[in-house]
Amino acid sequence: MQVKLLSTVAAAALLCTLSTQVLAQNVAIVNGKAIPTARVEALSQQVTRSGRQVTPEVQAQIKDEVIAREIFMQEAQKQGLEASADYKSQMELARQTILIRELFMTFQKNNAVTDAEVKAEYDKFAAANGGKEYRARHILVEKEDAAKAIIAQLKKGGKFEEIAKKSSKDPGSGANGGDLDWAPANNYVAEFSEALLSLSKGKTTETPVKTQFGYHIIRLDDVRDAQLPKFDEVKPQISEQLTQQKLVKFQEDLRAKAKIE
Repeated sequence: MQVKLLSTVAAAALLCTLSTQVLAQNVAIVNGKAIPTARVEALSQQVTRSGRQVTPEVQAQIKDEVIAREIFMQEAQKQGLEASADYKSQMELARQTILIRELFMTFQKNNAVTDAEVKAEYDKFAAANGGKEYRARHILVEKEDAAKAIIAQLKKGGKFEEIAKKSSKDPGSGANGGDLDWAPANNYVAEFSEALLSLSKGKTTETPVKTQFGYHIIRLDDVRDAQLPKFDEVKPQISEQLTQQKLVKFQEDLRAKAKIE
C-alpha cells in the first residue's frame, strides 16, 4: 500500500514537471493546438526592430496578439481559405518580401560602414564646403531699366530692405528684405557669384547683374569662415547615408550580373 502511494506521488510529480515544460515551450493551447513561445519571440523581435521597447505591458499585448492570430487562423483554415488562389499568391509575395529583407539585412551586417569610411566622407565634405561664407541681400527684377532705377534710388538713400520687400521678384528672399542668409559663393549661379565676390563688405553692385532669372542688385553684408558641423554631430547621418549607398550599389551589381531574357 505504501509502495503504491509513493508511485502515485512520483507520477503526479512527473506530470507536474512535464506540464511545466510544456508551458515553457508554449505560450498557450487554443482549441487543443499548442502555440509555441517562438511566435511571441518572433513578434517581439519585429517590435524591437521598429524601434519600440518591449516592456512587460507590450509583452502581454504581444501574447494576446499571438493567441488572437491563432484563433483567426484556425477559423480561416476551417473555411478552406488556404486553398484559394488569392491566398497562395499573397503568400508568395510575403515569402519574397521576407527573403529579400533578410538578404539586405545580412549584406548590411557583413558590410558595415567603418569609422574610417565615415571620417573620410566627412573630410571630403569639409574640403568641398570650407573657405568663406557670405551674408548677402539681393533684389531681383525682370527688366534692366527697372534694376538701374532701383540702383539710382539706393544711391539717393533708399532703404535696400524696403525696396526688396516691395519690388523683388524672388519669392524666397523678397519678403525678408532680400536676405539670402549665409552661403558659400558657389551656391549661386556663376554671374551672381562673380559679382558677389567682387564686392567688399557693405557695398552694393552699381550695375545690374544679369542671370537666367533676371536682373539682380546685390549687397554684401558680411563675410565669415564657413561654419561646418562638428564630426560627432553628423557622424550618424553620414553613416546612414553610406550604409544606404552600399546597399544601393549591392542591388545595382546584382541587377547588372543577372541574365534577363
